[in-house]
Amino acid sequence: MKLEQKDNNYFITSKKTFEENAVDTAFVKQAFDFAYEMVYGEGFHRICRSGGQLHRSDKEIFQNTFQGKLAEIVLYQNLKLQNIDVESPDFSIHGKGIWDETDLKANGRFICVKSAAFFSNLFLLETKDWDFEGRYVPNHDNLNIAVYDFFVLVRIKPDIKFILKKITESKENLWQEIEKTVWFYDIPGCSSIVTIRHIIKNQYVIPKKALLNAKTKMDAANYYIQSGDLHHLEKLYSGLKEK
Repeated sequence: MKLEQKDNNYFITSKKTFEENAVDTAFVKQAFDFAYEMVYGEGFHRICRSGGQLHRSDKEIFQNTFQGKLAEIVLYQNLKLQNIDVESPDFSIHGKGIWDETDLKANGRFICVKSAAFFSNLFLLETKDWDFEGRYVPNHDNLNIAVYDFFVLVRIKPDIKFILKKITESKENLWQEIEKTVWFYDIPGCSSIVTIRHIIKNQYVIPKKALLNAKTKMDAANYYIQSGDLHHLEKLYSGLKEK
């Protein structure tokens, strides 16, 4: 289902309520250590989003990286609980020009994990990052052109941007604030590569500079699926268990 559009405003019409699941504190520490090293250590992340103009600060990149890695970890744990053969998340630190082949790999299939704050109701893919076959463009130059089989949205609570809003960027200060916070997640659903190709072909797109819900300006154009239109996780589990 497409978003409701009024001029340059786009409105969400199909939502899923956030369902709190506690995050293990050990997972929080793993995500923190990875994100800190990627941003303030030997790693590399793009300052701008693909097709975007806003320059992200180191703190903003850290926040995005922490949330994204935490999402991978909790999905990995969920797959393990389903007795699905899944490889551990990648915690290696990459420099400029080196990209992960995939977020998670389970039973020979590739999974793209997208994270969002708990109040979000959109699964988003930046249009400049994906070709018409649903392949991740940055991987093309490295010949790692694995096509994702499944795409999963994981939401994290609370919003890390709010938690760290007034915190200075020393490792101790960042960790102190994150450690004392109680973290939750939910997984509102998934989609297959077939669905992704459908939304690309049919231009399920929020344009750059459009307003989402009349208040949030889009920095870059994004393909989207509303959270209420995502498939139940059982589709992911059954798909990964197939031989």
